[in-house]
Order: sequence, then C-alpha cells, then structure tokens
Amino acid sequence: MIKEKIISKEITNASWGELIRQLEYKSKLKKVRLVKENRYYASSQICNKCGYKNEKLKDLSIREYICPKCNEEHNRDMNAAINIMRKGMKTILRQRLSPNSACGGYRL
Repeated sequence: MIKEKIISKEITNASWGELIRQLEYKSKLKKVRLVKENRYYASSQICNKCGYKNEKLKDLSIREYICPKCNEEHNRDMNAAINIMRKGMKTILRQRLSPNSACGGYRL
C-alpha cells in the first residue's frame, strides 16, 4: 500500500500518528517522560563528535559521510539517533533545573 503513490503519504502519516499516540500512552502508563523533538531539527547533519553542521547533507540518499571538520565517519541514522538522544537529555535536564517548585527551589 505504501508503494501506491496516491495514498502512501496518508498511510505513512497515520502510522506515525499511531506510533506517537502509543508512545504517549505507554510513557504515561510507565510514568516515564516522553520528549518530542522538532521535526525540522537537523539531527543527521550535525556531527555528534564535534558539533559541526554540514549544510551539504540535504540529500537523504547520502547514508554515510565523513565530517569535514573532525574527519569522523558517520552512518546518517546512527548519527541522528545520538544527536536526538543528547538533545532530549538536555531538554530533561533543563526542565529539572528550572525553578518550578512551590517554594521557588530547584528540583533535581
């Protein structure tokens, strides 16, 4: 059904929507925080070693590349996963360190 060009986008969007719904449900059930990232975050273009953003990697057919700054070899999907995980951890830490308790202190 995905190969059918007329309805493939709708099927894919519905599948992602269901996955997100399930993740939200399961995270509430297990009392785990779910952090969603902006869909336009350039996770696969940013080197997870040195932080260099390679603007030339707009073409999604490039699956492996070498960072021009630190010469680290990257698999695009693994690199993106590492960057998304780090950004999510930073978001969680930022939320934990924000002053939001009743007495104005910091939650850790």
